[in-house]
Amino acid sequence: MNEKGYKRLKVYEAAHILVKDIYHATEVFPRAELFGLVSQMRRAAVSIVANILEGQARASKKEFRQFISIANGSLVELEYYLELTYDLHYISEETYQQLERQRIVVGSLLGGLAKYIRMNLSHDD
Repeated sequence: MNEKGYKRLKVYEAAHILVKDIYHATEVFPRAELFGLVSQMRRAAVSIVANILEGQARASKKEFRQFISIANGSLVELEYYLELTYDLHYISEETYQQLERQRIVVGSLLGGLAKYIRMNLSHDD
């Protein structure tokens, strides 16, 4: 893919939306959480996108698969943070459901990309 080829990836688009939604949702968290949950949630969300992009930019498909796996780990981390912030009443049920739906979309697309790489690009190291 060319330098901006990642923008054609559906998983990039969905993950980018998730990052923006996480940033908006965490704006109203208690100030005491700025360096706690706010920071952790934002880092996990950004990590998803960053690992997709870094993996896509790598020369080997093996490395791409590895970065997709790391992105998936960040997605699972975010799942817990969403559950916790809902339980702490930092986000409403509506916000929780909306973020969780978007997280699931990203997870599904990540899984599809991982499968595509595994099935179609396995001849490259």
